[in-house]
Amino acid sequence: MSESFETNPSIDVNFADAVTGAKQIQMLGLSGIYTQLTTENMPDIRGLASTYGLSYIPGPWIESIQVTKGIGSVANGYESMTGQINIELKKPDVTVKKGEKVYANAYVNTFGRMEANLNIATKINQKWSTATLLHGDYMNNIMDFNKDNFMDMPMGKQANFVNRWKYEHKNWIVQFGGKLLLDQRNGGQYQNSTSGIHSSHSGNTMKLYTTENYTQRGELFGKIGYVFPEKKYKSMGLQMSGMFHNQSQLYGYIFNIDNIKISSRTYNGIQNSIYTNFIYQSIIGNTNHKFRVGTSFVYDIYSEQRLYIDYENRITLSAQPRFEIVPGAFGEYTWTPTPKLTLIGGLRTDYHNLFGLQISPRLHGKYDITEKTQLRFSGGRGFRTANIVADNFGYFISNRSASFIGSYDFYKYPYGINTPEIAWNYGLSLSQDFRLNYRKGNITLDYYRTDFEKQVVADIYSDVNKIQYYVLSGQSYANSFQTEVNYELIKRLDVRLAYRLYDVQSKYISGWQQRPFIAQHRFFINVAYETKSKWKFDATLNWNGAKRLPQTNEYAQKYSPDFITFNSQISKSFGNVQKHWFDVYIGGENLTGYRQDLAIINAQNPFSQGFDAAQIWGPITGAMVYIGGRYKWK
Repeated sequence: MSESFETNPSIDVNFADAVTGAKQIQMLGLSGIYTQLTTENMPDIRGLASTYGLSYIPGPWIESIQVTKGIGSVANGYESMTGQINIELKKPDVTVKKGEKVYANAYVNTFGRMEANLNIATKINQKWSTATLLHGDYMNNIMDFNKDNFMDMPMGKQANFVNRWKYEHKNWIVQFGGKLLLDQRNGGQYQNSTSGIHSSHSGNTMKLYTTENYTQRGELFGKIGYVFPEKKYKSMGLQMSGMFHNQSQLYGYIFNIDNIKISSRTYNGIQNSIYTNFIYQSIIGNTNHKFRVGTSFVYDIYSEQRLYIDYENRITLSAQPRFEIVPGAFGEYTWTPTPKLTLIGGLRTDYHNLFGLQISPRLHGKYDITEKTQLRFSGGRGFRTANIVADNFGYFISNRSASFIGSYDFYKYPYGINTPEIAWNYGLSLSQDFRLNYRKGNITLDYYRTDFEKQVVADIYSDVNKIQYYVLSGQSYANSFQTEVNYELIKRLDVRLAYRLYDVQSKYISGWQQRPFIAQHRFFINVAYETKSKWKFDATLNWNGAKRLPQTNEYAQKYSPDFITFNSQISKSFGNVQKHWFDVYIGGENLTGYRQDLAIINAQNPFSQGFDAAQIWGPITGAMVYIGGRYKWK
């Protein structure tokens, strides 16, 4: 899914570190943990899944992606702070307009990654339809562009499966299904280096710094919807899901004790979750007054264990069991006094068993200044629980020691002193449609600000040898300004230009600092062209400005250089669009070949205090070219 955001200037996707291959998104200048990621409007990538979650939804499964900036609707939960990304998967409906009976995709790239996808949809009768989505990928190739003895991308394999059913009859719609994911990744050093620290565990032999990650994830989900036959404006729906997530991570020096794998840094995390959401909507008098009310219930069980052997062979063992029970209720009122103005006011009330009563007011509005000029605005409050390991996993791929500041034990209370992360977000967006040389265009200006009432930070500024965790109280903010222009330059040639400015700062122990690894400036251009003979051309250029870097004992550079990346794809379609057709495509990513000059600090001495693979501000691999084919039968 991470590759789906390449043509969206509002979202950045970056590597969390230089070893594990984990990717993370940024939106409105903040980490993706503050953006609510849902699948068909149900929470999906959250909690422990935030480390590798972007790789859990294959691109060929996706029907559409909706990106909403700013605070989300109260009906979708309490965790949205900077926005919502909702993924719609391909549905079981098998009609020419709604989907394909068969969709097959095969892909291979010059890094050695191979991927295959198969979607099969069947319409059983007028009421029932079903779909099966299959994905598998495999990589068994060592890449080391900078010759530092560390693999730039981990090797691994993934098997991913979804089976879903849909029943539709009269005024009822019922959907249900299940998902299953098995994922394995192996990275780190691939041969003995010339230096290494000996220990009793290694038997006085050279050690390799390696990483292994094993993930098992399963989910059952269901939706029931009913529309009242005589009053189409009145409906009710129930969403339900149950999920388990089991993740085991070994990184550092891996050894065996009684045939059990243990490493100098071992992490085992289990999350079991239950989610329900009931929504009822209707009108008051007429459609100028609409409302939605409902109740929700979130139940999370986290069980985390972490074994840490530092570079001086000191052992730390921690356990982090946590139960979260959050019943909630919400109401939302939509008022349309004139065709030009729409106001939506919402209020959520949630009772968190750890944090107590949480009230989240939210307001959204839209005003049509003219027929071609629209003003949108929003504001509100959101909250979430911090997950120290999952939220900051990249920082653990280093030999910095962890320090927890405050009158509490973060290993016992990883969420602070009964304090959630709380943020207020508010913003404006102005959109102007225009026509130039008889062709349509649009320009959008938006500004959003996020103010934290409480935030858990990982401070890598105040001590070059430590990661210090503590709770900030109202001393962190993010400003985001973006302008975007879309225009059809000539027939079938669409151009998108965007410029974005971020000002993201927190008051650490050492004082006010820019948040690390965030580009203050970004310029984006995307060009897409399609011919009558079914050729498609797409090219995207990104200029990323300098990013603030923390200083280390080995690396004193304060800002990264700016850099440019270029992605492109060419595809050709064959066949009858109404029945079946075949696409072939070829493309490339980071075709400028730009790479961060020092991806891993002290890579030649990975068991020393100065080792750090988390200082990532740019691409860590060179240019990559891929080729593939798609077959669709409607």
